[in-house]
Amino acid sequence: MNVLFYIIAINRFAGIMLEDLVGEIYSLCKDQHGCRYLQKKLEEKNEQYIGMIFNEVFSHFVELMTDPFGNYLCQKLLEYCNDDQRTIIIETVAPELVNISLNMHGTRAVQKMIEFLSTPQQIRMVIVALNPNVVTLIKDLNGNHVIQKCLNRLSSEDNQFIYNIISKNCIEVATHRHGCCVLQRCIDHASETQKIQLVTEITYNALTLVQDPFGNYVVQYVLDLGDNRFTDSLIRKFIGNVCLLSVQKFSSNVMEKCIRVAEPETRKFLIDEMLNRNQLDKLLRDSYANYVVQTSLDYADPMQRAQLVECIRPLLPAIRNTPYGKRIQGKLHREQQQQMALGSFNMLRLPLHGLGNLGSFTGNFGGNMGGIIGMNDYATPGVRYI
Repeated sequence: MNVLFYIIAINRFAGIMLEDLVGEIYSLCKDQHGCRYLQKKLEEKNEQYIGMIFNEVFSHFVELMTDPFGNYLCQKLLEYCNDDQRTIIIETVAPELVNISLNMHGTRAVQKMIEFLSTPQQIRMVIVALNPNVVTLIKDLNGNHVIQKCLNRLSSEDNQFIYNIISKNCIEVATHRHGCCVLQRCIDHASETQKIQLVTEITYNALTLVQDPFGNYVVQYVLDLGDNRFTDSLIRKFIGNVCLLSVQKFSSNVMEKCIRVAEPETRKFLIDEMLNRNQLDKLLRDSYANYVVQTSLDYADPMQRAQLVECIRPLLPAIRNTPYGKRIQGKLHREQQQQMALGSFNMLRLPLHGLGNLGSFTGNFGGNMGGIIGMNDYATPGVRYI
């Protein structure tokens, strides 16, 4: 029955000229099959057809952009209309552009509009319309895609309004589920000046962001840039709070990354805060912080690592039955075995200083062996001396 209805619906437009539908085009936009018919007419790129459809729908664009079917017609018209027609559409919808962007259907139509902006005047109208509500859009399930479309399609200069507003509202944006993602995309699309602008704000607020379920990802994103201009000053914001941040679910991950990527001198400051027996006892027993301690063992310089091991060893018996205690104990035990094996290997190596001395060494060794054996009774029977 549904298939039959579909065939009938499609066939009702078979052989019908667009001219025969003048006066009915607006209502057809909100009909599934009528909308498809009109889209196909637009795809013919016939200027007369485009003009006929435009004339009947542009004044209804606010409504149609949020309509389940009409939004598709709006997208297609924005693609095929000329610059003057597109400018008229933007002027018509500009006062409601934010509300349209927040709508599940409207957001797609607005994104298409941004994709086909073709004159500086059109770009300026869209920026003016969106500017007062950038944060609202960023935090919205639908609206954030409109801001991301601006980042993808507009120039850095045209997007400066986004960077200015995010910089002023860094914590609100970075600690939001959608905002933290948009902020990362802002970094991706930023000019050098804009990148410095954003990272400066992130660094200033780093101690707050690193403890947040979403903000910590923004901090990690900056660390992952691998840019020494940013990473060292960002990591130094955590000096004095290493133990506090290590026992928290979200910031502990960041502390591990900081220890891995920090400059050697900065890393020393971070690890030095753990070299306190009482503090280290708490860190080793904590389900998050123990990973920070393990990372410190992997990345500390030899001297500081020896200090860390010296502090850890007396604490191990109390935690040896815990999963993390076993991991740390196993790590230290394996390394101790490796060091012992290496030491034994070094003792067995002959102190040869080039093949040229090999003959004199063996000759002296053989010449002296008779005297040595004759002087004592500890020579092993049956051993051949060369």
